[in-house]
Amino acid sequence: MRRILAVFTAVTLAACSDRPNPLQPAPDLASTAAGPGFVFTMTNGTGGNAILRFDRGPDGGLAPAGEVSTGGFGTGAGLGNQGGLTLGANGRALFAVNAGDNTVSVLAVRGGDLELVDVVPSGGERPISVTTRGRLVYVLNAGGAGSITGFVITPGEGLVALPGSTRPLSGATMTDAAQVSFSPNGRVLAVTEKATNLLVTYVVGADGRPGDPRVFASAGMTPFGFSFDPHGRLIVSEAFGGAPDASAVSSYAVSSDGALSGISASVGTTETAACWIIVTPGGRFAYTTNTASGSISGYAVAPDGSLGLLDDDGVTGVTGMGSGPIDLALSRDGRFLYSLNSGNGTLSGFHVAADGRLLSIGTVEGIPGGANGLVAR
Repeated sequence: MRRILAVFTAVTLAACSDRPNPLQPAPDLASTAAGPGFVFTMTNGTGGNAILRFDRGPDGGLAPAGEVSTGGFGTGAGLGNQGGLTLGANGRALFAVNAGDNTVSVLAVRGGDLELVDVVPSGGERPISVTTRGRLVYVLNAGGAGSITGFVITPGEGLVALPGSTRPLSGATMTDAAQVSFSPNGRVLAVTEKATNLLVTYVVGADGRPGDPRVFASAGMTPFGFSFDPHGRLIVSEAFGGAPDASAVSSYAVSSDGALSGISASVGTTETAACWIIVTPGGRFAYTTNTASGSISGYAVAPDGSLGLLDDDGVTGVTGMGSGPIDLALSRDGRFLYSLNSGNGTLSGFHVAADGRLLSIGTVEGIPGGANGLVAR
């Protein structure tokens, strides 16, 4: 099956010799230069998962541009996650979780066009989040107590499991984990656990394998999505169990050994159910969706990593009551922000002003209700 056994054997033997450092840049999966801007989300359909493509115009507006199968199956419903779709750093590979059949897909990106390269087992049950750094890819499997598993990108062959890379989460029977992501330098992996109110980190060795999990208490309840700023600080959304107007965002410094230390603790959005969060490329602003309020809260990120609301009422952008905004994505230049809205099956677009304000640039309709994951370039 897809020469998996042969590739697995080759990588296993290479682990005992001079194989390339998995933290080095990944091989290109396409030889063409980057094309115009685009946005991708996935259907998460039970009859077959697929990536929906939207072309992005100069004004940030989106136009539907077809779909491509992931070769796997979704669940048709929300995954309680962040990072179900991830672009490689060079923008030429797209990684997608298939939570319905416990697989992960890699698709080559050629000027916005997609080509399915490989589909592999995720190494666990219910994969919901995927992250990549250099030649490494890690997947969060949220079934049961949860775990993470690593993969290596191989030239022209997609993904192959990295032997000895699977690690447990905090050890609780049910963690309800939401996201896994690399720090900017690739040396730390982080995971959020909603059910335990814990943050878990792993130091990644030179061989690409993580060390034992380190566990830290979240500043607020129900830590959900997170994003690293360019300085490697961790900025986490806190849903507070969906309590009305109680959600918040916290920031943490991350040491080289994976230790977390608080900077700003639970700075409130004044809105409900902050779940997904993203930081602008320059690190000046962070935005979180308030799923139950139909809004987006913006924060200014100070040079020391401390947070402050951009708007006293916590409403920097509006997607509309009942829209249920979930995933967020920023264009590569940080000029445009997009929100995937599960409540009404739309994508909302915003221009990001120099002072962090969000200016609406319209919506796209017709997105499946169970759609999940969002990336932009």
